[in-house]
Amino acid sequence: MKEKSTASVQIYKRLLTYVKPYRVFFAISIVGFLMYSGTQTLFAALIKHIIDTLQSESKEGMYYLPLLFSGLMIVHGIGAYIGNYFLAKVSVNVVHALRCELFNQYVLLPTAYFDANNSGHMISRITNNVGQVTQAVTDSVRSIVREGFTAIGLLAYLFYSNWMLSLVFVAITPIIVVLVSYVSKRLRKISKRMQESIGDMTHITSELVGGHRIVRSYGGEAYEKQRFLESSHNNRRQSLKLSTTLAVHSPIMQFILAIALSGLMYMALFFMKQSSVGEFVGYLTAAFLLPKPIRTLSDANGDIQKGIAAAESLFDILDEPTEIDQGAYEVERSRGLLEFKNLTFQYDGTHEPALYDINFTAEPGQTIALVGASGGGKSTLVNLVSRFYPYHQGQILLDGVDINSYKLANLRNQIALVNQQVTLFNDTIANNIAYGALAGAPRKDVEMAATDAYAMDFIAKLERGLDTEIGENGVKLSGGQRQRLALARALLKDAPLLILDEATSALDTESERYIQAALQKVMLNRTTLVIAHRLSTIENADLILVIEQGHIVERGTHQALLERNGAYARLHSMQFKDQVAESKDK
Repeated sequence: MKEKSTASVQIYKRLLTYVKPYRVFFAISIVGFLMYSGTQTLFAALIKHIIDTLQSESKEGMYYLPLLFSGLMIVHGIGAYIGNYFLAKVSVNVVHALRCELFNQYVLLPTAYFDANNSGHMISRITNNVGQVTQAVTDSVRSIVREGFTAIGLLAYLFYSNWMLSLVFVAITPIIVVLVSYVSKRLRKISKRMQESIGDMTHITSELVGGHRIVRSYGGEAYEKQRFLESSHNNRRQSLKLSTTLAVHSPIMQFILAIALSGLMYMALFFMKQSSVGEFVGYLTAAFLLPKPIRTLSDANGDIQKGIAAAESLFDILDEPTEIDQGAYEVERSRGLLEFKNLTFQYDGTHEPALYDINFTAEPGQTIALVGASGGGKSTLVNLVSRFYPYHQGQILLDGVDINSYKLANLRNQIALVNQQVTLFNDTIANNIAYGALAGAPRKDVEMAATDAYAMDFIAKLERGLDTEIGENGVKLSGGQRQRLALARALLKDAPLLILDEATSALDTESERYIQAALQKVMLNRTTLVIAHRLSTIENADLILVIEQGHIVERGTHQALLERNGAYARLHSMQFKDQVAESKDK
């Protein structure tokens, strides 16, 4: 338990470091809250002064009392405004800084992290959790500073007026500490579960939004509703537990304070007989003003615990190791000589390697085709070229230099990647072609890339042409059109290495004809690794590698492999039979 408490303190300290850049605003807000808190204590002193003045025979200064009271209220309001305004400036800046740092970390995390983690939880952390964190850093700090100073001021006044009576508050301090400690631990635990449940709901919702066509096509509406219902039920349960804890905590705190105040009042009647009426009323006024700041401080503790639970999840991500980039070698444009030497690769958490002892060379400008059944290791092999996963056994060389020696950005600058599942963004066609480092490319170059990818024929028919918004992931385009935009992007990049991961497997015959024509231009004078589903598309490849269960079982040209009558010939024969059957059905 002590270790958890220490960890929570460390998390909160780390959280407060995000306030440091805005310490001037924070300092000004504290000055404001000091003004606010000071007026609370002065209010009790003013009550004493008013009563004593009215009871005195001379009533000297009586006419200035309303001005004193008004002045106190003005200072009180100014202090509240300064404190709240400048703390709000700190708050919005901390939210911005945290969200940006978290998003920037997502950009740098390795592919394996995205493979292993739920997208809904990742999105929830950057939306929901950051908000809870800032409550702990700013809103609760407002309560702690403002009400903390108020409580200290009132206690100082009470001890100054009658220190013996004020020892009552010292007596109840251990009880309050035990209560707050228990509630803090429970709140942290429940808050963590709540954040996980929100992540689950976000994930289920994002899957429904992204896959709504499949959901409707396969009658999955009831299943998705039930999934969300269970997730929402879980969130509701945790919310009720949180509310119950806070609801029970507040009355117990008030009950303890009420007993202390009752005892204090009873003793004051006996021990303050010699005091003036003003002193007596002023003392009790300060005593009865004290429960509110203590209760507010207790509620602020709830926000802090929720914030600590949220911060822990954020810091877990921020502490994740980013992609390994220890290379220093850079080249403006490589020749495209790609060599695999004794490469063996195993995914983390698996018992068997995905690739065994891979050896082959792709000369500059050559096309190397990778074929074989799904799950054989073809995509794994091409993913290693882009260093999406680190390998530790064997070598991959680009122009004779191990790719691990390259600066990561420079290596990826040498590679154009086209996947079967094309990724497009909710932007214009032009911005999707000239994406990322290609942004700012001359318009004529974008048009040329689109033309060479046989995309301008459909782009020209659109009302706004290249400036047409295509929706999320290009939802307004057909599969073939999306694929051509991906090829146009690869053409515009003009990289010496090209990776095509089953770029034509899901296309109709007409789309495939367009894509094949585009591919001929894309592959020209580039070293190409192509994962082929349809063997007819790679008959002209310089080298075909048949990969099964992580091993290269055959290699050679299309004709040589057919003559060998081995694994490639069997694959070709099966596909030929399927094509004949399809043509007969038509």
